[in-house]
Amino acid sequence: MSKVIGAHAVSVDGYITGRDPGAGRGLGEGATLFDWYFDGDTPSQVFDGFRLSESSARVFDALAGRVGAIVAGRNTYEDSDRFGGGSPHPKAKLFVLSHRAVPELGPAQTLVTTGIEDAVAAAREAAGGRDVGLMGGGVLTSALAAGLVDELVLHQVPVLLGGGRGFFQELPAHVRLRLIEAVPAPGVTHLHYEVLR
Repeated sequence: MSKVIGAHAVSVDGYITGRDPGAGRGLGEGATLFDWYFDGDTPSQVFDGFRLSESSARVFDALAGRVGAIVAGRNTYEDSDRFGGGSPHPKAKLFVLSHRAVPELGPAQTLVTTGIEDAVAAAREAAGGRDVGLMGGGVLTSALAAGLVDELVLHQVPVLLGGGRGFFQELPAHVRLRLIEAVPAPGVTHLHYEVLR
């Protein structure tokens, strides 16, 4: 059975955007969380144009190669300029979770308004046995609260942003994790956890 994974670049102080993110402003002021995508010599085998360090490419491509569908929250969708009508992943269909209508959905995008359980179920079906990736702090928090997340990967960037959109919202209970792998790399440390139930 496919797994549900959350993989996010995050600052040491817990932000997934800089200050004032939004449509036309991207991930906000000072958001340097993705510099490691482009600061190496190893091309990604999954994403055209990404040139990572050798150790980051190994981690990133192994995870990205598993994904068959993505569930993203409305804020992530808007902050990313609706992913240009496509998907943030070159081979994965996008499911946008929102409580309100989304204008201009592209052909690779599906709106889900009935909650995280339905969004993950639809993404699982579309993934064809591959894993479901989660994008956005609200989506990840909702999925964790519903007991749907199997693995969590934090691409922790050594920066203190001091503000922006926080990674997690309030969880209803503790979530225990088991460290599977920690990979230090230039400009980022990749922390791969199993979510314990």
